[in-house]
Amino acid sequence: MTEPSAAPETRYVQTPAQTVGPFYGFALPYDGGAELVPGHHPRAIRLHGTVFDGAGDPVPDAILEIWQADETGALPDERGSLARDGFGFTGFGRAAVDLGGHYTFTTVEPGPVAGGAPYVLVAVFARGLIHHLFTRAYFPGNAERNAADAVLTAVPAARRHTLVCVPEGTGPTGAASYRFDIHLQGENETVFLDFDA
Repeated sequence: MTEPSAAPETRYVQTPAQTVGPFYGFALPYDGGAELVPGHHPRAIRLHGTVFDGAGDPVPDAILEIWQADETGALPDERGSLARDGFGFTGFGRAAVDLGGHYTFTTVEPGPVAGGAPYVLVAVFARGLIHHLFTRAYFPGNAERNAADAVLTAVPAARRHTLVCVPEGTGPTGAASYRFDIHLQGENETVFLDFDA
C-alpha cells in the first residue's frame, strides 16, 4: 500500500499592504523626501502637522505621502522624487513623523487643477491600518473655489474644516506656514476618502 503524496508546501509571504507597522520608519523614508522644493525656493511653503490617534495621542510611527500639482495647477510628469536635483518639481513627497507625531513638508502652494480648488492629496500609513488612508488638504485662501469644489462640498458642512489647512503666518525660514493635523479617529476625525478601483 502506498502512502498518499503530500501536497506541495505553500509559503505565504506578507506584503506591505498586509503588514501593520512599525516597519515604516525603517523602509520608506529617504533623504530629501519631505522637500518637494528647497527651503530657499522663493515661493516655498511649510505644510506641517501632527498625526493623532483616536485617544488624541500623537502617533509616533506614521509616514505621510503627498501628491500635488505645481503652482500653475499642472500635474508634474517629471521623474526624480528619490534623487532630487533642486530644480525639477515632481509633486511627490514622503515624510516620517517624529516621536511627537509631527511631520513637515517643504513645497509650493498648488494651483487649481481643471478649475477645481487647489489641494494636496495626503496618504497616511500608520500602525493599526491594514491599508493606507487618503485625504485632501485644501488651502483657506481659496474660499470661492473651495465653496464650489465637488469633493469638499460633498462633505457635511460640520466636517469640512478637517480638510482645510490652518494658516500660521511664516515658519522658521520665512516661508508661509500651514498646519494640517490628521486625526485617525475620534471626535475630530479627519475626513478620509475612498477611491474606486
